[in-house]
Amino acid sequence: MSENQYGFKFDEYGNTREILVYSSGATINNISFVNKGTAFSRAERKRLGLEAALPPAVRSLEHQIENSQIKVNSKKEPIEKFIYLRSLFDRNVTLAHALIKSDIEDLMGIIYTPTVGLAVQQYSSMFRQANGLHFFPGNIDQAEDILRRYLHRDIRVAVVTDNQGILGIGDQGAGGIAICLGKLMLYTQGAGVAPWHCLPISLDVGTNNEALLEDNDYLGWRHRRLVGDEYLEFIGRFAHAFRNVFPNALCQWEDFSKQNAFAIRDSYLHDMISFNDDIQGTGAVTLAGILTAMRIKLEKLEEQVFLVHGAGAGGVGVAEQIGVALEEAGLSEEEAKDRIFTLDSRGVVTSDRNIEEYKMKFAKDKEKFPWLKDPAKLGLLEAVKEAGVTVLIGTSGQGGCFTQEVVEAVAANTSRPVIMPLSNPTSMTEALPEDIYRWTDGRALVATGSPFEPVTHNGVTHRIGQCNNVFVFPGVGLGVLGSGAREVLPQFFTAAAHAVSSCVSKAEMESGCLVPAVHTLKEVSAKVALAVAMSAVSSGVSRPCVFSTFQHEGDEARMAELLRKMRWDPDYLPMVAM
Repeated sequence: MSENQYGFKFDEYGNTREILVYSSGATINNISFVNKGTAFSRAERKRLGLEAALPPAVRSLEHQIENSQIKVNSKKEPIEKFIYLRSLFDRNVTLAHALIKSDIEDLMGIIYTPTVGLAVQQYSSMFRQANGLHFFPGNIDQAEDILRRYLHRDIRVAVVTDNQGILGIGDQGAGGIAICLGKLMLYTQGAGVAPWHCLPISLDVGTNNEALLEDNDYLGWRHRRLVGDEYLEFIGRFAHAFRNVFPNALCQWEDFSKQNAFAIRDSYLHDMISFNDDIQGTGAVTLAGILTAMRIKLEKLEEQVFLVHGAGAGGVGVAEQIGVALEEAGLSEEEAKDRIFTLDSRGVVTSDRNIEEYKMKFAKDKEKFPWLKDPAKLGLLEAVKEAGVTVLIGTSGQGGCFTQEVVEAVAANTSRPVIMPLSNPTSMTEALPEDIYRWTDGRALVATGSPFEPVTHNGVTHRIGQCNNVFVFPGVGLGVLGSGAREVLPQFFTAAAHAVSSCVSKAEMESGCLVPAVHTLKEVSAKVALAVAMSAVSSGVSRPCVFSTFQHEGDEARMAELLRKMRWDPDYLPMVAM
């Protein structure tokens, strides 16, 4: 599709009001942003040169959605549903998003986790149509020129991956771009960022996945991964090009290895409007669950002791966000760190070990915590007992490691233990919710990373809240765009966490639920966006929104109006033949 075939006319809020069409005839059906399929009206068919190119009957969008629901539901396997939705998206973006919106709770699991993991692994074998951009050493020198081809789409959000730390399946080479596609579809569903403003990007620096290197069908750059200075130079070239072409757009770093995730996030904090969802999004949604637990327990955050089992990007991200929240609650940085323990495969992380730089922030001094001098007390159970842990969080990927003994040890420290087994997929979850409720006689407050069916214990039915980053990143994105924030600050994610927690109703809290339901995604994203935007204003990093001529002037009501009217909803837009 060419920039000469279509364009967009925006209103004062930066929302698309008309699509300008420079082509005519059957070509229009091949432009997914423009195509309406059988919904083109008779007047549009005549005006756009589509006479006889379509069957005579005209269907409404609602009729198209009904037909598409029947088709997607007829698919037996999740990957078949994924293929259908992606194919529909490639033909007709508006209909695809309208279909997803009609059943977001079910279809989110198809376009994103867990089904997208299969799509990543099968990317080369089931390749149908190119989406987004693939930079590799053979074209990275042309990055700026390549990105300029997308200026007509007014790119506002890019999700960028180097494909190394995909979900729980690791290095997946070129297939990682499917993650970016899924995340951007959720930006549209949650925050209303129109699909033409979204750009998925793969930074293909090679792969160390032997199966891919030996696969004749593999579509990625068939070399071992760049490392060291070569890798950093490649990332730097991309970052420089992106900043030059889209200085006001948000760049979300996605699925980098844990070592590179922190280094890249921190390197470009002030040079780009960027954040890492695996670190900060995970931290914020976990904090949201903890904040809800505090509302249920009627206790203060700063009174808790936290243990994060799993010291990768997600785990340290959770620890970081808890630390930020504790400092905002009045603790010093040192006092906040003292209440947060991290644990990796070798036990509690201590400062006397030779560890990665990103783990050092929460590494414990054995002189300050003398019980850590005993090697027998570095394990999970012993740490829970010695530290007096009241909030236990799992990001380890070690299925079943929260044993009955461990859970009962947390329950011995507090009347309402907070247990959050967050590892994906279900087979890797640290404990099953039904077991946690049974082991604590229903006292535990539980949230998970994977979706689980409700659990009934002692006559009370508990909806198992899923700590899904989707409650955070779309709203953060919209809040950043609407406020014109020049950078993404850590406090944005604390604001987001409070907003997410506030969306859990009183009735849900009475049953022990810690996070909202997925079907409320749009409403949650709106609250997150406003909280983040006002945080940007109060932090002094806001500027007039560059995507809109409407100025909010820092007023919350006007900001809320701007954010609401910036949203695109999946409905067919008027078309103007040029």
